[in-house]
Amino acid sequence: MSRVPVKPKVSSASATLMRVALDCALSPGQVLLLLAEREPLPFALSGTWTHPARRGGAIVGADPLRVASDTEDPFALLDALPRVDDAPEGAVGGGWFGWLGYRLAARVERIPLNAHRPVSLPDFHLAYYDNVLRRTPDGQWWFEALVTDARRDAVERRRRELADLLGRPAPVTPAPHVSELRLSAHDAEHHLDAVAQCRRRIAAGEIFQANLCLRLAGETRSRATDLFAAALERVDPPFGAAFATPRGGIASLSPELFLRRRGRHILTGPIKGTIARDPDPAAAAAALDVLRGSVKDAAEHVMIVDLMRNDLGRVSEYGTVVAPRRPTAEPHPGLWHLVSHVHGRLRSEVTDADVLRATFPPGSVTGAPKVQSLRVIAELESAGREVYTGAVGFASPLAGLELNVAIRTLEIADGRIWLGAGGGIVADSDPRTELEEALTKARPIAAAVGTTVNVQQSAPAIRAA
Repeated sequence: MSRVPVKPKVSSASATLMRVALDCALSPGQVLLLLAEREPLPFALSGTWTHPARRGGAIVGADPLRVASDTEDPFALLDALPRVDDAPEGAVGGGWFGWLGYRLAARVERIPLNAHRPVSLPDFHLAYYDNVLRRTPDGQWWFEALVTDARRDAVERRRRELADLLGRPAPVTPAPHVSELRLSAHDAEHHLDAVAQCRRRIAAGEIFQANLCLRLAGETRSRATDLFAAALERVDPPFGAAFATPRGGIASLSPELFLRRRGRHILTGPIKGTIARDPDPAAAAAALDVLRGSVKDAAEHVMIVDLMRNDLGRVSEYGTVVAPRRPTAEPHPGLWHLVSHVHGRLRSEVTDADVLRATFPPGSVTGAPKVQSLRVIAELESAGREVYTGAVGFASPLAGLELNVAIRTLEIADGRIWLGAGGGIVADSDPRTELEEALTKARPIAAAVGTTVNVQQSAPAIRAA
């Protein structure tokens, strides 16, 4: 990929929204492929972004105005946006897009991080785009831009270039080139032991729950954008995202909302509680009954909902944080998940940076109490997390803040590819059941990019796929 040219800094002045309908029948994956072939730092968000509970939308862009350096404060950057007035509902226009990796937890709390990083990615990647292509759930594509006086002519040229690009023939999605995603016998045994150690620490009263994860790894010749486009032909994640950078990329097929802020309203949608969902409807219904009746899954879920209520309460008006009494069961590829939506009203002085410092990393992938669970994770997991269990998404002066939880996320760098998977460990967790649950979560993601999960066999109860 070509080096990103030096461009002007983001203006803090006011901007106006340019919004023009485009004649385009391409899918989000096809639009991403067209941009990725020609321009630096392409990205795509696909699913329910900006349109809660409605699939089919997307935001796609490339060639940003500015890329954040490693020395900047990623949370503060989310507040560095132009002022924009009088925009239609759902418009995005532009803003900061990218990822906030799990390792940023050490910038929020005084915690250790696992030093073993088999392959590393930047702790965060954020780029400012003053124009994007947006697809509404009805299939209509729009060119949207945040236009300042200094950029007016350049944005108009950009609109014409993209309109011409989208009028070209649909690209063919490259076939994925991904090896098996492997878990060594040593790493499988390590995870079993970590779960057992975690249970002992719970019994000692140190924590109530910790989310322990493992890493499946392989090799690939494919780019993150190609893998994401291929995966979208098989699955339809509500919070899908792809970013390609010279230092590596991600293809996230996440089902989970971390944060959505619109005005002063803030929402989080933690997932906790999982069971395999059989393609046969009768078997799927029976599994759902088991999940709903599971004391262990209920305990996981209640603790994390309470944690997220506490996190939002740190930045919300007193008495406005509300959670449902019971979770909702949602179907996802090969799985049932229990989901609750917790919402509140932010205090008037609170910014997006304040919200992230109060809530990051997501509670559903850490544990309770949160800070001590972060320490336990650093001690017990076999390798450090990169983007996985951080957050991916955007901050826009029009659409607010929206981030997924970076689970079900393929990470790619230097010809290597890896996928994190795990689950919440509570007092009655069974190590082998927890290992199988992690693999159950990983298998549909591997299948979406044309490969399988392979577990080496020294742990006899664990089966390969």
